[in-house]
Amino acid sequence: MGDPRPRLLASRPGPGALIPSLSDSAPEVRAAAALALCSHPGEEAIEALVKTLGDEDSLTAGLAGNALAKVGTSAVPRLLEVMNEAGNGIRILALRTLSEIRDHRAIPVMMKCLNDENESAVIQYWAQRGLGTTWAGYGIY
Repeated sequence: MGDPRPRLLASRPGPGALIPSLSDSAPEVRAAAALALCSHPGEEAIEALVKTLGDEDSLTAGLAGNALAKVGTSAVPRLLEVMNEAGNGIRILALRTLSEIRDHRAIPVMMKCLNDENESAVIQYWAQRGLGTTWAGYGIY
């Protein structure tokens, strides 16, 4: 029958009830919580979701990025901090999330990543994509 917790998480009404499950020992529970936060985003989940960007389970980490994108512009300041302090794997997810949010405050970070020859190709890809979508959102690109 399996673990019933992932199915139960989807029925929880708000982000506050889901946040503790992001640090559960079972990866399927963490992934289910991150997925549920995509449907029930909230500012109170930002810090827990940022921490989850570094989850050992890549599905859970990616879903945390998706949930942060759903939170929207309120997540931008924390994601910009992550770009200055985290390792490449987390920075890739943070930059992808910033490119989805399309907030002008991310433009300097994206420009820096794009122009730094020491950045990974994946970071540069998301910087270029983010600049394209962000500038296009402002009718400039």
